[in-house]
Amino acid sequence: MSNPSQSCLDLIKRSEGLRLTPYLDLAGFWTVGYGHKLTSKELAAGWRDRVIDEPAALQLLIDDADYAAAQVQRWVTVPLSQGQLDALTDFVYNLGQVRLADSTLLKILNQGNYRDAGQQLLRWDMAGGEHIAGLTLRRQAELALWEAA
Repeated sequence: MSNPSQSCLDLIKRSEGLRLTPYLDLAGFWTVGYGHKLTSKELAAGWRDRVIDEPAALQLLIDDADYAAAQVQRWVTVPLSQGQLDALTDFVYNLGQVRLADSTLLKILNQGNYRDAGQQLLRWDMAGGEHIAGLTLRRQAELALWEAA
């Protein structure tokens, strides 16, 4: 199994930002660090009231990115370059594995059409029926990783 590269981790850091105090994200999930959604186990352990430090946030990021990369490799049936793995890892980190599993992007990719699959990333820049500038930038950054492959 391949792990996400530093370029992937840097994209996640830039996109998510760092918050050391837990907060409710736009979807209503308790979140901390670089976009780490608190698990039910963490919530039960009182993490909602816990302030973390930057090394802890970095470890959560690495663990979550490794999990996202494993999910990418679970669903993708064709070989991926490091850049393609990184792009899809960020995608899953941001949107979740179900979005990848149910996507036209995955269907096209698993048919071996890498070019069109990469272009599919750009379609995922909406929230609440509106194009979101931050998501557009994130998807463009993913495509840059994809095409650098």
